[in-house]
Amino acid sequence: MRPIAPVVLEGGGVRLEPLTADHGDALATAASDGRLWELWYTSVPAPDETADYIAAALAGFAAGHMLPWVVREAAGGEVIGSTRYHDIISSADRVEIGYTWYAARWQRTHVNSACKRLLLSHAFETLGCGVVGLRTDIANTRSQAAIERLGARRDGVIRHQMRRRDGTIRDTVMYSIVAAEWPAIRDRLARSGPGP
Repeated sequence: MRPIAPVVLEGGGVRLEPLTADHGDALATAASDGRLWELWYTSVPAPDETADYIAAALAGFAAGHMLPWVVREAAGGEVIGSTRYHDIISSADRVEIGYTWYAARWQRTHVNSACKRLLLSHAFETLGCGVVGLRTDIANTRSQAAIERLGARRDGVIRHQMRRRDGTIRDTVMYSIVAAEWPAIRDRLARSGPGP
């Protein structure tokens, strides 16, 4: 797997830009659309937690196990969410895609598919990954459905895996796409259209 470095990815009506501390106010505004931090099964920061959220993501990048982006709607230029590679294991040619969230008005639109196409393409075709993982809270059925629509394979459930924001312990559903599966998934996603 090639070294992972910050990069801008653009297509399908979205632009992924490397996350910086300067994105704090814009991310707080995006999270406020739908008060996303109130969803107990997500890790979306409240407005007063945005600086710490960004600092943790950048610390993960400095440590070599994360690569975070903000998601910008390409036509208007508005920051509408965030996503990242995480749990990067270079020795196994593996990244995971996660920490993904979008302002409420951009959910169930072209945005998630466009972002995943960009991230998967970069992972498999530029970085040379052998596998891309995705995971979600077992209670987040919308996220599971979106991951399954991409064509990812459900690998299983890690029971009692981590503590949620509200103190309860979550089970985590794990998915993956291996490099050999990517061409067919890429072609199917391309047929579904690029979005606005």
